[in-house]
Amino acid sequence: MAKKGEPVYRVVDVIGLSATSWEDAARNAVNTASKSLRDLRIAEVVKMDVKVDNGKITAFRTRLALSFKYEG
Repeated sequence: MAKKGEPVYRVVDVIGLSATSWEDAARNAVNTASKSLRDLRIAEVVKMDVKVDNGKITAFRTRLALSFKYEG
C-alpha cells in the first residue's frame, strides 16, 4: 500500500507520426500529449514501424508508453 505523499503514476500508449523520422514521430507524440496530460515523466519507446504506399515509406510511426503522475 502506498504511503501518504508517495506518488502514483499512470501509463498510457500514444502513437506519433512523422514524414521524416522515428525521433520526430516520438517528439510529436510527446508534444501533443503534453497539451492534455500534465507532469509527464517517462516516455518509453514500445514499437517503431513505417507506413508504406506504393513501395515507398510515407510515414514513420513511434508508439510510446507515457507515464504521468496522478494528482491528489
